[in-house]
Amino acid sequence: MPDGRIRHDIRPGIEVSIVLKQDQRTGKLTRGIVKDILTNSVSHPHGIKVRLVDGQVGRVQNIEE
Repeated sequence: MPDGRIRHDIRPGIEVSIVLKQDQRTGKLTRGIVKDILTNSVSHPHGIKVRLVDGQVGRVQNIEE
């Protein structure tokens, strides 16, 4: 199952769980729909950074299917 570390698995319009910058210590997840992919590299060990449709920015931890 895709876990958010590979850019190829993420596309605008899918529902994901992200960790916001201020929640990195606690690991609290926020769910939303991807608007933009902000990470340019093919993969990232901490998750691909995205902007949700509501404007929140964070790293993808899970792809909700």
